[in-house]
Amino acid sequence: MSMYKRSLVSIAVITALAPVIAPAAPPESLDKVLIIGTEEQARSLPGSGAVVTSERLEQEVVTDVNQVLKTVPGVYVREEEGTGLRPNIGIRGATAERSEKITLLEDGVLIAPAPYSNPAAYYFPTAMRMSAIEVLKGAPLLRHGPQTTGGVVNLISTPIPEDRGGELSVMFDERGSTDVHTHYGARQGAWRWQLETVQREVEGYKDIDRSNRDTGFDIADYVAKLGWQGDDQDILLKAQYSEEISNETYLGLTDADFNADPNRRYGLSSIDQMDNRHRGLSATHTKDWNERVTSTTTLYRNYFERDWFKLSGGGSFIDDANSGNATAQGILDGTTDVTGLNYKHNNRAYVSQGVQLNVDVAAGRHLVSVGARLHEDEMDRFQPVDVYDQVNGSLVYQSTTAPSGGDNRFEEAEATSLWLLDDWQVSERLNVNLALRYEDVSSSRIQYGNAARTVVAATRSNESDELLPGASLTYDLDQTWQLLAGVHKGFSPLGGGATANEEPETSDNWELGLRYRTDALFAEAVGFYSDFSNKTEYCSLGAPCSNGATSGSFVTGEAEISGLELQLGSAFKQGQFDIPLNIAYTFTRAEISADNTASGFNSGDQLKDVPEHVLALRAGLEHSSGWDSYAIAKYIDEMCVVTGCNNAANAFDETESLVVVDFVSHYPLASDVDVFVKVENVFDEQKIVARTPDGARPNKPLTLSLGMTHRF
Repeated sequence: MSMYKRSLVSIAVITALAPVIAPAAPPESLDKVLIIGTEEQARSLPGSGAVVTSERLEQEVVTDVNQVLKTVPGVYVREEEGTGLRPNIGIRGATAERSEKITLLEDGVLIAPAPYSNPAAYYFPTAMRMSAIEVLKGAPLLRHGPQTTGGVVNLISTPIPEDRGGELSVMFDERGSTDVHTHYGARQGAWRWQLETVQREVEGYKDIDRSNRDTGFDIADYVAKLGWQGDDQDILLKAQYSEEISNETYLGLTDADFNADPNRRYGLSSIDQMDNRHRGLSATHTKDWNERVTSTTTLYRNYFERDWFKLSGGGSFIDDANSGNATAQGILDGTTDVTGLNYKHNNRAYVSQGVQLNVDVAAGRHLVSVGARLHEDEMDRFQPVDVYDQVNGSLVYQSTTAPSGGDNRFEEAEATSLWLLDDWQVSERLNVNLALRYEDVSSSRIQYGNAARTVVAATRSNESDELLPGASLTYDLDQTWQLLAGVHKGFSPLGGGATANEEPETSDNWELGLRYRTDALFAEAVGFYSDFSNKTEYCSLGAPCSNGATSGSFVTGEAEISGLELQLGSAFKQGQFDIPLNIAYTFTRAEISADNTASGFNSGDQLKDVPEHVLALRAGLEHSSGWDSYAIAKYIDEMCVVTGCNNAANAFDETESLVVVDFVSHYPLASDVDVFVKVENVFDEQKIVARTPDGARPNKPLTLSLGMTHRF
């Protein structure tokens, strides 16, 4: 039976059962693109989470999702190019390699290029068109998936307005960059619609040796929504298209060159460029069967193609130069000629599609959710290599090599997911959330022996299924204090390159916390612990595994990740000023927990991409006239680049700690027009925030921007 025939059968069965099992109590109103809801709801979850509201995104004029997620407890961000094009996001036990160990959603729909076979987030939605960001952790995340260890990030796109209207926002920075975001929509009778676009023309902040090419990017992103609402049902169609051309590279710097000028780029990277396109379609149908039963059905399809043309193997020159090799340094500087430089067309196409159904049933003190998702995705890799020589500091084309080996392959995965959740209000004080998820995944790879793909060189496949239980609770000690606790089983699928004998990564995850809530103050402390029997790294050029592999996966062995998340939010009034204050802190210890002769790691070796300390402070000064200003300070500790860096005594195996302060100020010129100034990295602090891929890489330097927002 095909995937879509199976999906129709599953939907028919669940939909048919829904009215039969309906109990006699009205459900609460649920917005189906949200996984948490409001900021207040996040502060009472039978789990832990956070909501970055639309007001905050507007206040901070967010263009880089990395910067706002650094202020969310339990989230780790490893920057790459300093502008947030391809985020590396980790949450608790899910480490940050290319955001592939967390579940990424847009409006509740899987958005990674190929969430099961190739989840590495080489595509990430444009942050400027998001109206909110939700981060969900703990047992309730079993409602989502496939990644269920650390957490879920759900990006909420701009909603259709209640009344006819729109907004235009324009921003310019000191380097000549231009960012434009505009949307307009209306409702008339049962119909509603909206058109939206983001246009970004960003000048890079780096300078390439012997080249006049900039290091920036151009992004054009378009979204159209059309909805219809009847008495008891709602239909929403969404179409998205975006394209990006960015002069980005994998080649970083040696430490000596970074210390001399962190914003330098070697001439070897002058022809590197990413070219990508993304198309997304979704259709969501919500129906209220009666006062107690609501179903939501979503069909979705995402297509992503990209060709990242860039130098391959540049990391070896960096490593040799860092070790004092004068020839390697001369090649990087362009003073030494070299032959046989490989510039690979990292050319891949991804398809991700599926159908998902969820039915919510209110039954007295219970709100039961039962659902299913049938999903398939694929990745087609066809990567020719252009060969260049460096002659007198210039790159001279020589030949093209047809794809072979791992550069010529096709991977796919099919998955069936089922879930059952019971949100049980046991008493006025006690709420219990019970969750059960089932994942059945099959994946395969075909590797071709020739460019025409008439010869199959190798095949592999893997099948796995996991039952993932979880339970969590909140208990109100009184009107201000609340206890929360939870445990759930985590799961991370292996990917399309898995062999038959490999087992997916699983973990046992615990959390225990305490909340304090009054009208003026919110405080929360949550301890978390994840125990892995087989911690696994996904290998790619962008995020090589700790053994150096750039494809497949690498099992590092038993591991434990534990830590503490603290957040504090308050606001007080001083004269004509409101002063909001927010603090978020995360402490994490992430280590191999048992000697592993196969991987070569020992108990106590630190895991990669997990900082020990992350701290964010946010303060506002909001005047009664509407002149509002905000300062955001963020600290992130150094991180291991490879597992075990703490016991390797190699200075090139970890990043540097960093403190960055941003400032934003808004002033209302009229009731519908605001102007603003934004200063990123006020003190111009630049450190080595990443060493992968291929060398030391900086954060964004001091940047001044001016802008205007007009509501119409």
